[in-house]
Amino acid sequence: MVQSGIRIVAANEASWDDLQAILTGTAARCQCTRQRLGDREWYALPVEQRSAVLREAVGCDDHGLDRDPARTAGIVAYVDDEPAAWAAVDARAAFRRLAGSPVPWAGRREAKDDPTVWAVACLVVRRGFRGRGLTYALVAAAVEHARERGALAIEGYPMLTGGSEITWDELSVGPVGPFLAAGFTEVSHPSKRRLVMRLDLD
Repeated sequence: MVQSGIRIVAANEASWDDLQAILTGTAARCQCTRQRLGDREWYALPVEQRSAVLREAVGCDDHGLDRDPARTAGIVAYVDDEPAAWAAVDARAAFRRLAGSPVPWAGRREAKDDPTVWAVACLVVRRGFRGRGLTYALVAAAVEHARERGALAIEGYPMLTGGSEITWDELSVGPVGPFLAAGFTEVSHPSKRRLVMRLDLD
């Protein structure tokens, strides 16, 4: 059940400190850049450089005249004004790891670099805010975030949990339920526990 008191903003409307308050533990080490960079480059970078990559992508605290205020790589959720959750949302082509992974492409033939197809690549809920249905609000907001920026479709690659509790580093792709609730439908079932789901926005 999604609780009240939730506010979700584009990441460049949140502060960098708020985003970092959400990215703790494994997420702090990843800095939500593995999907963006791809495995080879990601492993080669220390955490400080991963952090710099994310900061450039989201534009938190960056209000320079040369930056497009609509251009940011995700959304941040607040619960009663406390930073609580994050979703990486961007054009699918921005996530290099997706391009090299078999998961999104099994049984499909389409241009991997199509800029009109967006993706929800990662979902993180801060400890203390988990189990409250925040991923439902995040996925729904991700759809609107992409639509407002010209996306014609948005995809997710969630995991079937079978009711089991899954660690964050496995479940960073999100569970299936929030995508179903937001109107996504299954495109393919490339592995035992992973689905490709899509919502057309025309």
